[in-house]
Amino acid sequence: MADSLDRRSYDLLRLIADREPIGSIRLVESMQQRGYSIKGRTVRLALSDLDERGLTEKVPGKGRRLTNEGRAELTRGDIHGRREQVRARIATLTSQVTYDPFDDTGEVIASRAIVPDDHIDDALEALAALSETPVGPVPVAIEQAGDEYRLFVPSSLTLDGVLLARGIKTDLKTAGLAEFHPDPDATGSPASTASHADARNGGTIVRYTDAISGKQSTMDVVSLLLEAGRTTTNRLLDGEDSALLVVDNREIPLVRYEETRDISDAVRDRLGGILDLRRPRASGPFPLETPSWDFASLTYGAGEIALSILVERSLLTSFETLAGLTARSEFESAANTGFT
Repeated sequence: MADSLDRRSYDLLRLIADREPIGSIRLVESMQQRGYSIKGRTVRLALSDLDERGLTEKVPGKGRRLTNEGRAELTRGDIHGRREQVRARIATLTSQVTYDPFDDTGEVIASRAIVPDDHIDDALEALAALSETPVGPVPVAIEQAGDEYRLFVPSSLTLDGVLLARGIKTDLKTAGLAEFHPDPDATGSPASTASHADARNGGTIVRYTDAISGKQSTMDVVSLLLEAGRTTTNRLLDGEDSALLVVDNREIPLVRYEETRDISDAVRDRLGGILDLRRPRASGPFPLETPSWDFASLTYGAGEIALSILVERSLLTSFETLAGLTARSEFESAANTGFT
């Protein structure tokens, strides 16, 4: 196929798919209802182009319908559109973060869980228990809405926003699952023995079991992993020696390593989670490949880990990893909600 299709062409394909076979007059009306200022001649020329590309075909006396190739192209276009929406959402939210971990004030990116009234006690008890593990603290904001509750927890992407506000641009690489040991001196753990690696939490990441590039995903990868039931966060609460936790990984300029370390430590201390920062000369583990010599690897998992325990225990009806911004002052420690 020659040039890529533009947005208008994809909208035409969607309209044809919804109402096929459909004629040019109805297509003009439908496009105008979608906000396009478009004439019949323009639509006819666009349809001719789609015909030439093999994406549409004429149905005598009735209009156009999609070919098999047209349906495949529409699917590819939808994937690209959803991918761009996720990227834009992340970029917008990280640019709006005002949180200062040293003052513990400002707005953080929040993930949200919808919990039915009859599960709220169990949900808060689970988060309180999680806050007593090396993942803690677990800040939570609570809103009641009828017969359900909205629980908000700080997203790991808050860290990217905090760094960006200080001129440190992160490059999100992957999201995935990390095998986490609560014991920072876990046997055979590279993070606990290598002087060039900083395992900045009460435990350590031993290895990555799944790593999915967000650049190839049509949705935020963390949601994909949670919905697939891949995490084993519950093992932390059961006192097991390891658990699979959801994290995301980004690269930061090596020249800003020390500053990133101090900021990341402060964020983790205030918002909880697990953190792993390592230079490119480290032996690993890394989610995918070793960073180039100019960059360091930074892995962080925060509120999404709290979401995962609610998913694993079937305590929520839905969740959203990128729910928006919430003031830090709205949160309290899950350990202070009355459950221990």
